[in-house]
Amino acid sequence: MNFFLVSSVAILFFLLAGIRIIFEYKRALKFRFGKYVKILQPGFRWIIPIIETISIVDIRVITINIDSQEVMTEDNVPCSIDGVVFFQINDPEKAILEVEEYSFAITQLAQAALRDVCGKVELDTILSKREEMGKNIKSIVEKETEVWGIVIIDVKIKDIQLPENMRRMMANQAEAERSRRARIILATAEEQAAASLLAAGKLIDKSPSAIKLRLYQTLANIASEKNSTILFPFPEEVLPRKPKEDN
Repeated sequence: MNFFLVSSVAILFFLLAGIRIIFEYKRALKFRFGKYVKILQPGFRWIIPIIETISIVDIRVITINIDSQEVMTEDNVPCSIDGVVFFQINDPEKAILEVEEYSFAITQLAQAALRDVCGKVELDTILSKREEMGKNIKSIVEKETEVWGIVIIDVKIKDIQLPENMRRMMANQAEAERSRRARIILATAEEQAAASLLAAGKLIDKSPSAIKLRLYQTLANIASEKNSTILFPFPEEVLPRKPKEDN
C-alpha cells in the first residue's frame, strides 16, 4: 500500500513537472537531450522532465538602448551620441540557434554602426538629419541580423551631447541669426512704410482740400494735449487752393 502511494505521488509529481504554459506573445523551442526538436506554439504544453527542456523566445517588438558613444565627426567635433533600437524576432529557431544572446549582439552592432555613420558626416548633418542617420544605422545592422531571423524595425538617435564651448558657440550663432532676421524685418517694414507715405503724399498733392484736412487733423491732435499754444506762421489764405476750371 505504501509503495503504491509513493509511486502514485511520484508519478503525479513527474507529470506536473512537465507542464508548461506558453503565452500568446511567446514561442518555445523544445530540446531533447540537447538536440533541437521543434517550436512549441502558445497554450498548454507538456514535456518530459529531465529529458526535454525548452527555451522561451519573446516575439513582441523589443527595445534596447544604444549606450552613449564618443564620436569624432568629419569636421573634428567630439560629441556623445546615444540611441534606441526597435527589433522583433521573426524566426525564433534562428534567433536561438544562430547567435548567442541576440540582444547583446544587436547592441554591439548598433554601437559600431552609430560610430561609423556619425563619424563620416559633419555635426550640422547629425543635428539636422537625425532621421536619416537612424535609417543609415538601421540598414547596416539589419544586414547582419537578417540571418539570425531578427527584423530591425527602426533605429532612433535620442540625444547628442556637445562640449561646453561648442554649445556656447552655437548659442551665439543662433542669437546672431535671430538678430539678422530682426534687422531684415525692420528694414522691410521701414521700406513699406516709406512707400505708403510716398503714395499718401502724392495723393494729398492732387487735392488742396486734403492738405487743409490733414493740417486740421494734426492741429486737433496737438490740441488734445491741452498744454500747447498753437501759432499760425501764415494766414490760412496762403494755403494752396484748387484751381478754377476754365469755362
